[in-house]
This record gives sequence, structure tokens and C-alpha cells, in this order.
Amino acid sequence: MKARTRKATMTNKERVEALLRREKPDRVPFAAGGGGFAANYNGVPPADRYTKPEVMYEAEKKTCRDFDWVFTPSFTTSRSYRAAFGSKMKIPTSQYSQGQFVTKYAVETEEEVMALKVPDPKIIAGLTAEEMALYQRSCREKDENQPFKISFYGLGVMNIAGTIAGADKLCKWMIKRPEVAHRLLRLAADYEIATAQYFKDTFGVERVLPTGANAYASNQLISPKHFEQFALPYLKEVHEKILAMGFKHLRTHPCGEQNLNLPYWQQVPMGDPGIFHVGNEIDLETAAAYFPNDIIGGNLDTTVIQSGTPEEVYQEAKKVIEQGKHLPTGFILIPACELPPMAPVANIRAITRALNDFGWYD
Repeated sequence: MKARTRKATMTNKERVEALLRREKPDRVPFAAGGGGFAANYNGVPPADRYTKPEVMYEAEKKTCRDFDWVFTPSFTTSRSYRAAFGSKMKIPTSQYSQGQFVTKYAVETEEEVMALKVPDPKIIAGLTAEEMALYQRSCREKDENQPFKISFYGLGVMNIAGTIAGADKLCKWMIKRPEVAHRLLRLAADYEIATAQYFKDTFGVERVLPTGANAYASNQLISPKHFEQFALPYLKEVHEKILAMGFKHLRTHPCGEQNLNLPYWQQVPMGDPGIFHVGNEIDLETAAAYFPNDIIGGNLDTTVIQSGTPEEVYQEAKKVIEQGKHLPTGFILIPACELPPMAPVANIRAITRALNDFGWYD
């Protein structure tokens, strides 16, 4: 296909808003995320990503402007959901690190799981005056790249359960002690529902986006049978209850190999419409067939973004864009997983170039 560079008639905010109205935008929007990349691109030390929310807010906002990305503020500080139940977390100090990691899980034994209680989400969300002021500022500001005022993590039942006890124990208990696995998932689900209620009460539901990823539900870890038995009931409940609060759109990411889980994911409501963000393991047209009423996001290979040449990234982006923009459900270009923090700037510019060459609608 011949490249067709055009003059934009919409902002990134307007492009996403058109998709949410089930209308066709002028061009495919790109929602890269990538707090780690934004930090490195702006010279922000790794630890500051988790301890200085205003610094990261400005870094992500500038990066989205420089590369023509959709900007959806999501504040990640040292008080993340991972630490909510008492797991000990370490903040990365290397520029190559993508995120916090667990140094000690909240529970080690079955008895500790059964005794654990759901923490107050206020401990995590908006705990400091600085964070609360930044959330409120984001809700007030008008940015041509910002279709949502803020987003929050509230749809990752399996990830939260796995981070409370560790993926190995969660998987073992699914087989040997299912009641313990269900207890972990019950705690995670209740926490997410309470978190969503907190955000609704504090910031309302208009242009507030609940998000989540469920890598611990991938078929590299659990079977489709265990997804149906353990993950599905809680995912479905959380999504239903958050939508019942008035949130209109949910964005979820079935991280990893989850093709065999798609018949079950199909039973989980996403919103009107939702955004179903797939990795490169799931074909875009397959995702659209399972979610005919939702926007499909994906699935630009992050390995190519990190390790390929600019021309290889350009060609990979072209391939994904040309497939995605023909989906009847609507499409947002998104990396298959989080944008590599050390991706070469030339490779990121190649994605923007491919969008402007091949992303326009007739």
C-alpha cells in the first residue's frame, strides 16, 4: 500500500472519543503507555518514577506530545496495589528495570491466606496531599492528547492474587487446595471493587478509566480449565460491579498466551464499548471476532521495538496498523505489552512515522 500522509483533522483525544462513540476517527490513535520509557527519555531516575508522581506526570505528558501518543494519566507510586496486602516491594534503581518487584510476599501459608483481610483502598489511592492534588489537577486540565482524565488499576484480579502469595503458590493451591486459591481471589476481587468505589466517590466516573492486566491468567501458567474455574467468576464479577457503578468503558489486557481462554473472556463485560488490549500472541482479527462490540487494542511486538532497527519497527508497525484499521470494532495501536523502557528513540519515531504513513482512514 502506498503511504498516504495527510493533515490531521482530529486530536488524539478526539480520535479516541470517536471510537468510544463507535465512529471512525481520521487516523488510528496510538496509546503507548510506557512510564519507564518516558522516564528514561526525560532523564528521570528510575526510583523517581515511583516516588515523585508530579515529575512522572510531566514526563509522560511531554513524551506523549513529542511522539503523538494518547495520554492517559495513571499515577504509579511506591504505594502500589502490590503492597496493599503487605507484600514487601523494592523500587528499581536501574534504568533497565521496568517496575517494582516483590521481595517478600504478604502470605506464605494457607492459614495466613485465610486470616488475611482486605485493606482500605484509601491507604493506596490519594494517600498524600501531593498525589491527591495531582489527581485533581489532571481532572481539571485540558490536553488535546488526553481522552480520559485519569485511569486506575482495578481489573487485575489474577495479578493481585498472585502478588499476595506468589504465582507458584497460587497455581499449586488451585490444584491441591482450591478453597485457599478461591480465598486469595476473593480478597483480590473485593479490593478491586472497593478501589473502584473509592475512585467513583472521589473523582466521579466521567472520563475515568478502570484498567488492568492478568498475566497470571495466561496459559503459560494455568490451563483453560483452571481459568474457567478460578479466574472467570471473579473477573466477571469485578467487571459487572464496576460497570454497575457507572463507569462506561473498561480497558483490560489478557497478557501472554490466552487464545484458549478467549471463549471465557468473551463472557466478561467490557463496557459500552470496552477496550480489549491483546498481546502479539493473539491475532487482532481473532480478538475482534470474540469482542464484536468492543475496541481492539494491540499488538505491536515489543521485542521488535526494543531490538529491531528503525526500518524493522516501521514495517512491523505498518503490518499491525493495516490489519487493525480494518477491524469493524475500532482499533487503537498499543504495544503488545508495556513499552520497553530502553527502546531506542529512533524506533519510537518509526512508529509515529508508520502511523502517519498508513494509519489514515478513507
